[in-house]
Amino acid sequence: MSGTTGIGPIDRALLPPEVRNGTADDRKRYEAALGFERMLVSQLTRQLADTAKPADGEESGASSAYRDMLPGAMADAIAQGGGLGLARDIARSLKESQS
Repeated sequence: MSGTTGIGPIDRALLPPEVRNGTADDRKRYEAALGFERMLVSQLTRQLADTAKPADGEESGASSAYRDMLPGAMADAIAQGGGLGLARDIARSLKESQS
């Protein structure tokens, strides 16, 4: 499963049953919700990474580069692992509100 969210492939076995066995609209809603969840995780992780800056401001280029890559890598890994569960709840709410 990969679409316009920019999230890499996700193992179908990790998808919630209602998405895996659902309609194309169910998958689109879930992809959108997972994209939002990934963005949220990325922002939270970015805040966490910012706290890891050295107090004296001295930081090597390599350390800075790795710290800057952390939010995206963490968010991608979580999303590709099936997410935190927030996407499932959002997708379910969207489906209920459209019914």
